Amino acid sequence: MTIETLCSPSKTFRSVVVSHGRPTREELITHYPARFTWAQLKAFVSTGDLGLLKRDKKLQLRYESWAADIKKEYGSTINYLVNYRLQWGKPDTLSLLPSALVEPEETCGHIDTSVTYTAPEYFKADIPFRSDLISIIQNDWPYSVPPEIEHTLIWSRVPVFHPDLIPSSIAARIQQDGLCGFTGSNDSIDDLPSLESCLQALADWGVTKEAMVYSPRGSDEEEEMVRNAGKEVSGFVRRRWPEDQWETAWFVNPPRLQSVPELAHIHVFARKKFSEEVPSWDA
Repeated sequence: MTIETLCSPSKTFRSVVVSHGRPTREELITHYPARFTWAQLKAFVSTGDLGLLKRDKKLQLRYESWAADIKKEYGSTINYLVNYRLQWGKPDTLSLLPSALVEPEETCGHIDTSVTYTAPEYFKADIPFRSDLISIIQNDWPYSVPPEIEHTLIWSRVPVFHPDLIPSSIAARIQQDGLCGFTGSNDSIDDLPSLESCLQALADWGVTKEAMVYSPRGSDEEEEMVRNAGKEVSGFVRRRWPEDQWETAWFVNPPRLQSVPELAHIHVFARKKFSEEVPSWDA
């Protein structure tokens, strides 16, 4: 099927054919237009109910068809990821949705293979970007986010959740809500749109406030413990996406929402800042 459409205000009309496998950026813009704004996306992440993050329904059907074929070829999704897609420690050359991120200096040029990095007990902020403990790739099947928002996945061979980071007093909350955070923004959570004002964007999925699963805000002490539980992920994200150039919203799904429980992974939504925003960044 071919549809004549305007992909963006800066482009002329063009034909974009719907294919079967992983979508291109042009296909996402044309056939699966964003349902959420950047502000709404951050509001959803901030609630802790990460089940609010949805993929376009038509794209979800396409994903399920693709996944069925992948399971026939590789035996399982996990086999496909481990044996083909992730390419541990290497740049993501397989993505159809390339990133605008300029490779950080530590990953460019010569890599000293004589220097070894001892595997930590859990995901740490200082893990080298090209360590074979992790794989940083673009999400081939992104959620319904604006086309300028990149959806990156950080897959890890070491766990993200660990008792050293999660006191028993907040363990149940982390198990339900997972972890989330924001970088590169001077705005506070209070500056985000209200959840009530965002729910209309989820009407097609039948989401109501009553059906949401998230924890109420805790004491200042509890909130500090929750932030501390995500400090290693937050530190890594700040290294990878410099805050004077990028704004991010990141999260780690709780076990109940993990699509591939066998492998820890972190979601990062990243927005490259406009040139006029850079001088105003207050680190």
